[in-house]
Order: sequence, then structure tokens, then C-alpha cells
Amino acid sequence: MDKRERTADIIEKDLDWIEDIVTRRVMGIVNSPDESYQEPETPMIQDTDTYYEEFINKYDLTLAERKVVLLALAVEVRPEMFDSFIVNNSQNKIYSEFGGVGSSSYGGFLPTVKTAMFTIAGRSSTATILLVDTLGENGKLYTKGILEKGKADEEEPSMNKRLRLNSGMFKKILNGTDTEYEYSSDFPASRTTTEMEWDDLVLSDATERSLKELLAWQEHGQKLIDDLNMKRTIQPGYRALFYGPSGTGKTITASLIGKKTGMPVYRVDISQMVSKYIGETEKNLEKIFNAAEEHNWILFFDEADALFGKRTSIGTSNDKHANQETAYLLQRIETCTNIVILATNLKKNLDEAFTRRFQSIIYFPVPDKKERKRLWEGVFTEDVVLDDEINLEEVAQKYDIAGGSIVNVARFSTLMALSGDTAFISKDSLMEGIKREHAKLGRTI
Repeated sequence: MDKRERTADIIEKDLDWIEDIVTRRVMGIVNSPDESYQEPETPMIQDTDTYYEEFINKYDLTLAERKVVLLALAVEVRPEMFDSFIVNNSQNKIYSEFGGVGSSSYGGFLPTVKTAMFTIAGRSSTATILLVDTLGENGKLYTKGILEKGKADEEEPSMNKRLRLNSGMFKKILNGTDTEYEYSSDFPASRTTTEMEWDDLVLSDATERSLKELLAWQEHGQKLIDDLNMKRTIQPGYRALFYGPSGTGKTITASLIGKKTGMPVYRVDISQMVSKYIGETEKNLEKIFNAAEEHNWILFFDEADALFGKRTSIGTSNDKHANQETAYLLQRIETCTNIVILATNLKKNLDEAFTRRFQSIIYFPVPDKKERKRLWEGVFTEDVVLDDEINLEEVAQKYDIAGGSIVNVARFSTLMALSGDTAFISKDSLMEGIKREHAKLGRTI
């Protein structure tokens, strides 16, 4: 029997166990309400060498959390388990303690958080109250992205949310594989990487000094909260704002921070994030935040003022919805335990209420003459030959352009050289590239 087969066998036994619990709970109320509930024996999963055991151990799940995961798993692999909640009786009695919701496209019983509470605690108010933290949105099952965060209707109790297992966790439980997070309309984020190294980065001294706190947080932040007992006053996570003109190194710096710290950096596509459908923006963001917290990503929001801009006065329903999105983001980023970096060309476009929540606000200015010289010297490889008439120090002093523009000039002039079947960069092609970049900025040479 291979590991997947062993995993399926152990899960089958655990599902039998949770179904027995469900049956006993329901029958104890419907048929013999005076009979005390007897908990069935808990199956042992230790030393089974299964993906399921690895999952339980990785997240250090309590017995109650294990039961909730099984209930959510049963929705997918054993939905008939919940038929016992659909009670037919002559008095048409509604058992509100069972929870559950219906669906126009599904005739079965769909369990809710209330269903899980009843399965674990029965009718005991004391036991139910003790489960509130476990099954609340700040509990491990949600913060680790094991369960998908949903919403109850405004007129319903908060415990009426669907009990839904994250699709990535479903795969991890069954075969130990992590979710492949690919860019899509439902997940508008993709991993950003770079071939550059930290020593290749050319920044002003002030910008480099400002980055030290962020790097120090990654190395010592958890120690500061746990070992120095500062969690009462300092929230987990770190929020930084990068601002400055286009091409000054904001994106590449975010990528290199990830490379230096060994943490994946996921760039969120703001243009795809804002949805015309009410609630979809929050839903898509929640998927990204849950994945980031689960896998310890750095989140990078480029052109952040498109989503995090100043809130408008409420004139239409669209204005109201846009402000609700901003308010949601304020709250969600503030509670995120990861490093979150926002980048914008225009800091003044960001909502002031939002900027107050940053631990650091870091300015990326257009490089000065000395920095431009370093950029020019580093942009061409040893495989190309520069025209003897090209004086990089003179070029750096004369032409005030950012690093991104310098890269564009190098790309253009090198392509022109290759078009002539050579690796020789002529002064004419270099100057043509510089003129093109100045034209983009509305300048002339």
C-alpha cells in the first residue's frame, strides 16, 4: 500500500468516526433528548506515515479543529453524511441548532459553522462559547487558510457561514501537494523574481538606510513579539510604502528583498483586482492574503493608488462600494502577519488614513550623477563592446534619467547592435536610445 492509499484508508476511518458523532448528536436530540451523549472512541493517526497525519501535525490541529476539517472534507467526499440533519417529523419541527444552508443548485444539506459547533459541543452553551475562538475568523483554521472565509447574509447569525475547505488544503490532505498558484482572474497575483543580486542594487544612501528596518523585522520581528513579550503593543506583520518616480527601483527592490530573505514575492495586479461585481474584489483579495499567510509570502502591490487611493464622497452606489473596498483593505492589510509592500509613483494620491498604518515610508528618488554612473557601468555586460567615444561618466552627468530608463537604453542599443550582427554598441545608437527615453518624459535633448 503506497502513501496515498494509506492516506485514503486513514481518512476513511476518520470520516466514519465523524459520521458516528453526527449521527449520535442528531439522534440524541430527535429520538431521545434525555439520553446523555456518548463520544465515540477517537481513531489514532500517529505513526501512520500518511499525508493526512502530516497535515494534522503541520498545523498542530486540536481535536476540535480536526473534527471541523473532517466536516469540511466530508462535504466533498461524503456529502450523504449530512442527510441525518434533514429530519422528517410530523410536527415539521425546525432544529435551529443543526445550522446548515440550502442551495438552488444542490438539494443536499450544506453544513455551516453552526453545524460544526453542534457536532462538537451539542447543546451545551458553555462548550459552544469555548468554540467561538476556534471557529471565528481569527482562529487558526481561517488565518492559516485551511477554511475559506465566507460571509453570512447581513440578517443571519455570523455562525451561518458555509463550512468550506480551501481547495489547496484539500489537495494537501489527500496527496501532500501544495497548491500551484497561477495567475488568473480569480487569483490576480503572480510571483516576481530577478536574476540580479542585492549588491547589484543602486539606491541612494537614505533609501538603503530606510530599508534596514524592514530587513531587521524579517530577521528579528518574531523574537521581538514573542521573546520580548511586546505582542500587546506591536502587531504582527510589517507594512512598507515605496514611493517615487517610475523606474527608480521600487519593483526590483521588492524582488531582491524576497531573494535576500528567502521569501517568495507575489505581485498583485491592481488592474485585475477591482471588480465590477460587489464583493468580488474582497473575495479575490482574501484568496491572495490567505495564500500569503499560509506560505509566508511577501505581497507587493504596484501602482497601489489605483486601489488604495483617497476615498470619495458618497454620491452613487459605486462610490459607496469603492469606499467599502478601501475600508476592507485598510483592515485586512493591518491584520496581515506578512510583509506587505505597496508602491506608488504619487504618494499624495494615497488615503492618509492608510499611510498612517505603514511602519516605514521609503522614498525612491531619481538617481543622482554618482548613482547614474554606477547604473550605466552595471547595465552592459562584458559580452558587448562600447564605442570608444562613449564616456559613461559624461553620459551619467549630462542625462538625468532613472534606472528603468537606463535599462531601456541598454536594451535598445544592444538590439540595434545585434541587428547589425555585432556586439558593438555605437555612440549613435546609445544617443538614439537616450532620446527615446527623454521623449517618453516629454523632454528633448
